[in-house]
Order: sequence, then C-alpha cells, then structure tokens
Amino acid sequence: MRNIRLPLAALATLLFLGHAVQAADPVTGSANNRPGAPATSEPEAALVARGEYLARLGDCLACHTSEKGPAMAGGRELATPFGKVFSTNITPDKQTGIGQHSFQQFDRAMRKGVAADGHNLYPAMPYPSYAKVSDVDMRALYAYFQHGVAAVNQPNKPAEMRWPFSMRWGMKFWNLAFLDDDPFKPDAGKDAVWNRGAYLVQGLGHCGSCHTPRGIGFQEKAMSEAGSNGKYYLAGATVEAWRALSLRNLWTVEDTALLLKTGQNRFSTVSGSMVEVIHLSSQHFSDDDLIAIATYLKSLPPGKDEQPAPSAPECVPPSKLPDTLFSTRGGLAYVQFCANCHRDDGGGVAGIFPPLVQNPTIASADPTTLVHITLTGSKTAQTASHPRVWTMPGFARLSDQEVAEVLSFLRSSWGNNARPVTSSDVAKIRAELDPKTTDSSKFETPRLADMLAAPNATEVVRGMRLHLETRTLLPQHVGDDLTCNSCHLNAGTVADGSPFVGVSAFFPSYAPRAGKVITLEERINGCFRRSMNGVVLPLDGMDLKAMVAYFDWMKGEFKPEDKVPGRGIGKIDRTIKPDVENGKRVYAEQCAACHGKNGEGLRRADGSLVFPPLWGDRSFNMGAGMARTYTAAAFVKRNMPIGFNDKFPLGQGGLSDQDAVDVAEYFSHMPRPDFPDKVKDWPKDPKPSDARLEN
Repeated sequence: MRNIRLPLAALATLLFLGHAVQAADPVTGSANNRPGAPATSEPEAALVARGEYLARLGDCLACHTSEKGPAMAGGRELATPFGKVFSTNITPDKQTGIGQHSFQQFDRAMRKGVAADGHNLYPAMPYPSYAKVSDVDMRALYAYFQHGVAAVNQPNKPAEMRWPFSMRWGMKFWNLAFLDDDPFKPDAGKDAVWNRGAYLVQGLGHCGSCHTPRGIGFQEKAMSEAGSNGKYYLAGATVEAWRALSLRNLWTVEDTALLLKTGQNRFSTVSGSMVEVIHLSSQHFSDDDLIAIATYLKSLPPGKDEQPAPSAPECVPPSKLPDTLFSTRGGLAYVQFCANCHRDDGGGVAGIFPPLVQNPTIASADPTTLVHITLTGSKTAQTASHPRVWTMPGFARLSDQEVAEVLSFLRSSWGNNARPVTSSDVAKIRAELDPKTTDSSKFETPRLADMLAAPNATEVVRGMRLHLETRTLLPQHVGDDLTCNSCHLNAGTVADGSPFVGVSAFFPSYAPRAGKVITLEERINGCFRRSMNGVVLPLDGMDLKAMVAYFDWMKGEFKPEDKVPGRGIGKIDRTIKPDVENGKRVYAEQCAACHGKNGEGLRRADGSLVFPPLWGDRSFNMGAGMARTYTAAAFVKRNMPIGFNDKFPLGQGGLSDQDAVDVAEYFSHMPRPDFPDKVKDWPKDPKPSDARLEN
C-alpha cells in the first residue's frame, strides 16, 4: 500500500456560480445514489468545480503527482509489501491519460478496480472505498478530470511487483473475495451529520486504507463499523514503519476537526504522510464536513489496545516535573535533546511544538511512529492557519539504547503510562528505515546522561540545572528573564552554540574586554552582571562551585593547548553593512513567533516564560555580548531560528549572512537596560567597532 496517510472526504457544495442544482440527499449531497442514475443538470462549470472539491476529498493530487512533477500526471512510487506500483496519469491527455475514457470506464475503474483496457488495478488504488461514492459525485469527479485538469502527455510506468503478485489476473479472485461495490447506504437510526461523516470517511476519504488492520489477503478487515468485523474498522494498523493510530472515539469533535483543518490541536501535531494529507486535502474541507467526519469518528467505540486520546475540556500541562527528569538517563536525555522545544513539563509550545502530555503518538501501545519520528525527524503541515513549517531533526546519531531510554522516559511521564521502548525495538526500525546523518562536524556532543556516572554526580547535575533554570533557582542573582541556556544551547552541548565542552581547560586566561587574566568564576559572574542583568554569586558559595563542577565535567580530556571543534559561536564577515529595514522584516518573519512581536518573549497563558525577550527591561543589558551587532549575528547565523531546518539537534540556523547581520542590528539596538561599567571595557585592547556605548 502507499505511505501511511489519513485522507478524508468532505461535503460537496450544492450551489455553484449562482445556479441551483437538483434536490440533494441530505446525507451524501447526491441528487441520486443509484448506479446508472442520469447525469446531474448542474451547469458544466459548476459540475467541474464540484468535482474539483471532491477530488480534494479523495486526495487524488497526492498519489497521482510525482515529486516536482505535473499535477495528476502520475509516476509517484507507491511501495507495497509485494513490490512497487506507480500511480497513473489521470489528466485528460488522450494518449497517456484518461482523455478518451467514457464515464462508464471511469466509473468501473473507481468502483471495481478495472482499467479501461480491462486489466485489474492493484488496491493501492483504494477502489474498495471509492465504490461507496454516489453516482452524482462520481459524475462530478469525471467532469473535473475531463475538463478541469490540464492535459499532460506523460506515459505511465509499469508496476514492479514480485511473482506471483505480478500476475494481475489474480486480482479478479481478490475482488470476488473482498470487494463490496455497493454504494453507501445511510443508517436510518442515525442523524444526517453522522451519516454524512460515515459517507465521507468510508468513501472518498478511504481512511481505512491506513487505519484499519489487514487480513490474510491483505484486505482491510472491515470497510465500516457495521457487522461482526466492525470492531476492526479504523482501529489502527502498522504499515511501512508507521503506526496509523486508532481513529475510534478520537478526542472531542472540535479537536478532531481542528487537527484536520490545521494539522495541529492541543493534543497532537500530525506527522509522516499525514502532513501531506492536511496540506493538500483536508485543510480545504468545509467546516460542516469536518464536523461530520469528527462526529462519526467520535461515535466509534475505542479500538482494542489503543489508548484513546482524552476528551477533557482543557489540556493543562502538569506543574510538577517528572521525578525522574534529573535522576535517570532517559530524563537527562530528554532535558538535553527535547526540552528546549517540548519544554521540561512536556507542555510544548502552542502552535509551534506539540505537547507530549496526553499525546496519542507517545502513548500508543505500538511505539513504531514515535521511534520513526525520533530517527528521521518530522515537519508540521503547511496550512492557511499555520503557514510556517516547523521542523524536528532526526536523532539517528543517538544509539539504539539512548533512543530507547529517552522514549521510555516520555512514555512513562505525564500520565502516558505506555510500555517502555527497548533497544531492539529501535534497532528493528532503524534497520528498516536506514536513516542517514549529514552532519560532518567533528564536534562530539557530550551526553548529559553520563553525568550520573560522575563521582560528584549530585554536584554536577546541580550545576547543569543552574544553567537551565538560572532565574528559578537563583532569583536573587538574575535581573531579567534569561537563563544561561538562552545563549548556551541545550545546557552548553551544541556546536557553535557557545558550548561548554573543554572550556574550563582554558581558564585562567586573558580577557581583552577586562584587560586582564580572569578565572572561570569571574567569567561566569560576568555573565550574571551582563547577560542576566543581575548580581554576582559568592566565590565561596555552593552554587558557583556547582556551576564550575559542571564545567569541569564538560572539560573531558581537553588540555589548554587543544583546539575544540564547535567552540564559541563562529565568525561572520564584519564588512557586511547592516540593513535595519530588512532586519525588521526578518525579525517579523523568523523571530517573532518565539520572541514576540515587540521582543517581549513568549509566555503561556499563566504568565510562565517559554522563550526569552530580546529587548526591553527584562532582556540582557548593553554590556552583554549579544548587544553587539556582529557577535549577535554570528550566534543567529548558526543557531537561530530553531525548527528552521533538519540540522542536529534543534533544526537551528540557516539564515544568510546578510539576514543574520540585519536582524542582529535590529534587535541588538532596541532599548534595553544600561550597563554603567561599559565605559571600563577594553582598557588595553582596541574596542570593537560594534561595542555599545549608548542605547
């Protein structure tokens, strides 16, 4: 079968271009649901427009368009357990498409899986579902493909199926055994909304193609909720290293409709091939159809072994962090690789990064999709509501055991209560996917989980937490809303993100800004005074000693004479002249989602901070390195925005040098707290051209 997807159908509009149509069935939107019914009296333009909408419902564009190929011209590879098939050209081209097909030939292919020349189609084309489509809707589809699609001359590719599956005549017996080509019949005991949803889901939507388990003949075990096998319908299935979740009793009606419209809701964000379905298909459905679909799905009892998503009116992230967050390898791996986006309480960031609390992908009895996403990454669906695509990079660099540890932590936290993931689970899926890594950096990312093996583990973990939770744990010493982690990403473990790797080996060292040799403790306290606009820590205090202990642990085997790959934030061409107006545009497009329209940062409804402010009274002061254009630009170039691409580990970086300089000039020169001692900086060495003297 094709890649895992959730194509769903929707309501055909009954008035087009001001012309009335025949009285429609209140359930199917059809003037007549009998096979062989006469053609509708709709004007041709309206009929074509209606067919276009119906083609959206069936998600025809996705399967019948190859990557970067012309629309509906076929050629897309559809993998099956028995070999490859390639989608066909369904444009009205008379030589290679369906331009010479009669309606009867089109209808036979759609309902019975028999092509115009008489050969049988494979059920990668979901004709068992399309058989339920009403005759009027089928005629509208035919009108659209004949008159609403641009003709493309592109020959079809032959299937590459293994013997005996390459013998298409065998499909005749498959059809005899498994195909029911009767159109949809409404349930008189249900209301119009339910029946409409059932028609859409079972018919053009062909949701069961991915979400219903398969039988011995690779047939869907059920084509509807009715009958003795109805319990299997939409109860979830695992195909192609993805777990298509159970859709039965899925969330609230409103939550399900929202996910189909936007690709996101308060419980989840779509992934895998569902991203394409949302983008090309379901975001275009009418609101009435989305409600009908969700109403039908909600009515189905939960499937076996699938934990249904909650239906609570509010999804409130827990205020208490998991007890194992800082005391287990899985918890520390989560802190290092996941918490920056999904937050330490698993609450995610609304509209950007999905929550992990009560997330069905996390809590699924089968962790296949969760492992798949972790190894290969994911992207959000691009929709009118969420036009920006956010990317999660793949974590194939982590070992099978490391992936198992962090995923087991997720599945045991925040009430998810799912079985642990084993290293063999990960190894099996890794072997199937063979995920690639493209990072050629020699930077060795230290693993925070390894802190637990340190002889002074308690002190080292405390030092790491002080970097992550600086303002929370040291409120008397922090005067703004930043933490050490704001600049030293993932607790100082990201290449070119001011990592702490090897740093303590280079202290004491000469600091040009101070004009003298300084200790590591002095360097840390300098950040408290500048970047956090606060006050220094006592040199003999336990907190500063814990922070130094963490630095010493991060030193590893490095010596003062060594060169550490990925150290610092890199360089940027200082001859680039900043364009503030372009910087303002870049900020609005790339930065405001996380740092606020006016640089105020991003907060949750309860006021808790998610991402820090970039200017204003609660941001770093004029003495901080980030208040300098080219220092900030170098950091932005390699580390911002996060979720921008698939770079390990935050999808970070990717702006051009010019854009990085422009946006750095823009935000670094916005109003911020003063630092009176700035006049004492660089007493012996040349003052950099971008050193701040005034707001």
